[in-house]
Amino acid sequence: MKIKRFVISFVLIILAGCATIEKQTITPLEIQWLQSREYNETKEIVFRSIVSVLQDLGYAIKNADIQTGLISAESAAISDPISRLFGSSKITQTMVTAFVEKIGTKTKARLSFVESVNMSSTYGQTDRRDTPILDARLYENAFGKIDNAIFIRSVDLR
Repeated sequence: MKIKRFVISFVLIILAGCATIEKQTITPLEIQWLQSREYNETKEIVFRSIVSVLQDLGYAIKNADIQTGLISAESAAISDPISRLFGSSKITQTMVTAFVEKIGTKTKARLSFVESVNMSSTYGQTDRRDTPILDARLYENAFGKIDNAIFIRSVDLR
């Protein structure tokens, strides 16, 4: 009887460990709301503020064109030393793109953070996985810093 209870308990523990929690889906409209802010400043002030904040956060600006409003930047790459012990490599990096546009009297800014993981093996096989980062705290932090940079720039002009 004890063995039967043990086996049943063991099977239930294994099955409970395999249970998955359904991921909460986020709609495209919610993503856009998370990633966007509107400002009552000029496109130039918002654009320059975003570039400045990204540099302050340690991103290297790869491209910035004020005419199109596009900015692309990437963080320093982080190599996983453990994977090298097994004859492979795993490099993680965060990339960000920003789009700034004038809409009527307002300037809209949208940021998009993506985690990129590049993997390769000793046999030459490579793989890359890009995952959008949808953490509200990340966007709140970035836009908070952008808000401050815009405020400083707009006060300097007055």
